[in-house]
Amino acid sequence: MDDRNTNGARSVSSEAAAETEAAATRAPRADAARNRDQLLAVATRVFLSAGTEPSMRAIAREAGVGIATLYRHFPTRESLVDAVYRDQVVRLTSGAHALLGRMPPAAAMRRWMDLFGDWIAAKNGMLDTLLAMIEAGEIAHAHTRTELLTAITTILDAGRAAGDLRSDVTADDIAAALVGTFTVAPRPGHEAKAGRLLDLLMDGLRPAPGRP
Repeated sequence: MDDRNTNGARSVSSEAAAETEAAATRAPRADAARNRDQLLAVATRVFLSAGTEPSMRAIAREAGVGIATLYRHFPTRESLVDAVYRDQVVRLTSGAHALLGRMPPAAAMRRWMDLFGDWIAAKNGMLDTLLAMIEAGEIAHAHTRTELLTAITTILDAGRAAGDLRSDVTADDIAAALVGTFTVAPRPGHEAKAGRLLDLLMDGLRPAPGRP
């Protein structure tokens, strides 16, 4: 028997086995990542619509899974709140560039305001836990504010360059106006009023005819 053929066959067999094992490892990881993302999306939706902070069991029930499955992905309420909070911030910060890639700056700003409203509503649904985490230093609130102001500035700069947003408005101005809007017209329950106020705000952000 040719030893080279035997060794070659063993080598090919070993490589195939290794690839099969690697694929088998990747599949559960991919499934786990999808399951986690699905639980995160459901939790966000529950927080957005909740009048008071929902229980972990209520979130698991809405997701159609057992409480043990939820805890396997998010061992504590704090870990779930942290994941939802950070996911919403990423949607706002990366969303500024994504929106500008799809629509004019003024339209991007108006859509970004809706995303900001989602973030505020989700925060209200997990407020007690969130405040405790901020107090404990587990969430850097000041850093988040800086990130959000940077996102607003990104859209403002594009709007100024395009001539469809005023040049004398700052990110702080818009952030303050948004907080005020969603304070007097909190979501859920006041979507129509919030939308009208945001439309009025957008009217004020557009340059008046003849204004430099």
